[in-house]
Amino acid sequence: MHHKDLISGKVVLDVGCGTGVLSIFCAFAGATRVYAVDASDIALQAMEIVRENELSDKVIVLHGRIEDVEIEEKVDVIISEWMGYMLLYESMLGSVIFARDKWLKPGGLILPSHASLYLAPITNSHRYQDSIYFWRDVYGIKMSCMMPLAKQCTFMEPSVETISGENVLTWPTVVAQVDCYTIQAPDLETITAAYKFTSMLQEVVFFNLWSPRAMIVPAPLHGFAFWFDVEFNGPVRQKFKKQTSQPLDVNMPNYNPSNKKKKADVSIVLSTAPEDAPTHWQQYWRPMQSDPADEVCNMGHIALEGLQHESCCAEMCVMNTSQHEPYYAPKLSDMADVAVLADVA
Repeated sequence: MHHKDLISGKVVLDVGCGTGVLSIFCAFAGATRVYAVDASDIALQAMEIVRENELSDKVIVLHGRIEDVEIEEKVDVIISEWMGYMLLYESMLGSVIFARDKWLKPGGLILPSHASLYLAPITNSHRYQDSIYFWRDVYGIKMSCMMPLAKQCTFMEPSVETISGENVLTWPTVVAQVDCYTIQAPDLETITAAYKFTSMLQEVVFFNLWSPRAMIVPAPLHGFAFWFDVEFNGPVRQKFKKQTSQPLDVNMPNYNPSNKKKKADVSIVLSTAPEDAPTHWQQYWRPMQSDPADEVCNMGHIALEGLQHESCCAEMCVMNTSQHEPYYAPKLSDMADVAVLADVA
């Protein structure tokens, strides 16, 4: 069990404990006391689970908002599975910040401690074919007239789904970085970042089904994928620097997204990247229409607002550097449907 020595003999606060799994793990690791807090009725089930595991003397379940409960002592460790879709959308990071400022002892530990949100252009030809070309022939019935509407609908709504690493067109850009030891709630209100990418993928396109002649073209841009990773480190890494507007250097000879897991000062990384094992967070896909002939080099910016609330707005602008004609993605509002899509998936 990693970080067991940092938990043993300590007082721990679990923010948003759910069924109490993390709280119980801390008790198994030797924590003196664990305060498990959750505002939802799942806290009542957590109480029963704690009793069933005979840990009521160590794990104290508190049913209520972290902002409302009373804890009569400072804590050595704060743990929380606070991450939301696209890292920050409807996340519990604000509650972790509140708990940190009110109860964490100086030099205390926060797990996870750091997080990064990434953005990368993707191609998704299979999804495109299934959603749009499907209408050419539906069980022998010609429905090509539905294709314009299908295309409009396909590129209108964001979704939460599993994106394969093979769909990612180039290295990711860092959209935001979070240091849980220093971040403040106002920092979460608006996040902006600039990006620039050149597609690294190409595909073979045949002139028609009956001709062997083909041409190699850049893989079409079908939108942008967001994902995140979180790190589990002590406060020693408070030199963690914010790089919300700086893309990763794609020209670095040894750069690889997986290299972020090999830094000497990183003990554990939980990644939701397309090249890693799938998680329940999956990836957030923002579809976007584009002209396949134009995807040589693109640049643009993204602005995210209201990520901590039920209503979120995101705006993206992509500009092809050869034509200098910006394309503005439709503004997203009331993204509550994202959670619904994830549950259905």
